Amino acid sequence: MPLRVSSEIGKLTSVLVHLPGPEIDRMVPAMMEELLFDDILFGSRAREEHRRFQQVLGYVADEVLEVQDLLAEVLEPSEQRAEIVEDLGESLGWGPDMDYRLRELSAEELASALVTGIERPATDVALAPSELYWLPPIPNYFFQRDPLVVVGNRAIRGSMATAARLREPLLSGYVFRYHPRFAESGGERFWFQEFSTDYGRPSSYARMRPTLEGGDILVLREDVLLMGYSERTKKTTIERLAEAFRERGSPVRHIFVVAVPPARSYMHLDTVFTMISKDECLVYAPMILPDGAEEADVYRCDLTSRTAAWTSETDLLSALRSEGIDLKPIRCGGSDPIAERREQWTDGANAFALAPGVILMYDRNERTAEELAKAGYEVLNEADLLLGKRGLDLRRSKKYAIALAAHELSRARGGPRCMAMPLLRENP
Repeated sequence: MPLRVSSEIGKLTSVLVHLPGPEIDRMVPAMMEELLFDDILFGSRAREEHRRFQQVLGYVADEVLEVQDLLAEVLEPSEQRAEIVEDLGESLGWGPDMDYRLRELSAEELASALVTGIERPATDVALAPSELYWLPPIPNYFFQRDPLVVVGNRAIRGSMATAARLREPLLSGYVFRYHPRFAESGGERFWFQEFSTDYGRPSSYARMRPTLEGGDILVLREDVLLMGYSERTKKTTIERLAEAFRERGSPVRHIFVVAVPPARSYMHLDTVFTMISKDECLVYAPMILPDGAEEADVYRCDLTSRTAAWTSETDLLSALRSEGIDLKPIRCGGSDPIAERREQWTDGANAFALAPGVILMYDRNERTAEELAKAGYEVLNEADLLLGKRGLDLRRSKKYAIALAAHELSRARGGPRCMAMPLLRENP
């Protein structure tokens, strides 16, 4: 299957997800800060919500793929499995004990263990959280947007900002590197895949540990990327990505960079801005609109120039307009200063487009839904869609906002866009 993503809004054909499994049930409260959760989740409810999310994706996409299944298929050939276990050990500094625990597992067992972790035997002695597991779980892995992003016909492997998520881009990278469904003529599947576990003090900016996460990458057009310079993605890594695009002949010509404040509520750019139709975007107004109380600095990186220098822009929407991308902003939470801050926190701006003007959002963001309705969107409940009481007519230029009941999933601090990684979209 060829990879092709040249927009945020083209009709979805193939998408990658991960059903949150036992890894979220194995968290203890003392691990929440390290694992970037604000609460421990009720696993059964979270899985039911995610299954309905996948069903809604399937109303438009031809295939909804489970990344853990693909990983198990990649691990099936014994030589390939041994190579991956060895690479994991070298990349993450695992000792011979871990290698011994993993090498005898079947492909399916190993794929499960690498995501859900391996618990230590029960003991009567009180253990610190780090001592509960031979291999800790990675409960953030159901946010498939972050560890790997498809841009055009290749992937960008992430380099996660926190130690708790280091395993995620490695696992996703193996899937894209080895799985035959992603094979391309020539064999090159990545634009960029830097990785480092060095959290020490860098000797220079050029030696800084690369950090780059998928929530900070939006594909607005084949030749235009929008990126967040945030607490999770470093400016120096964006510069190295730009150079990789130039060296590998990418069609990307312009990268617009938004300097997102390093705050928990704004962990990625897609928490304050998402594109939802050919001429509309959903925004957290105080940061994105001109003269907003928290207005972010915006820069342009021109890859057609000799040095790929950064230049300052007045604001994001006018900068995009200069490249022919003219977007009308729809305010997350509306104009009420309290509601917009509350709904930004609950991922009101993190919508995911199934097709131009057909988006998924959380039902708890009621003021955002009201703003979308004013802009001509038919707001429909996921239950009505799944029970056949309402339908989607994609043949007409009708706009829909599908409201997902995701009370458990939303507590993990990620929205619909965070949970889905498009592999193939039609041209909008």
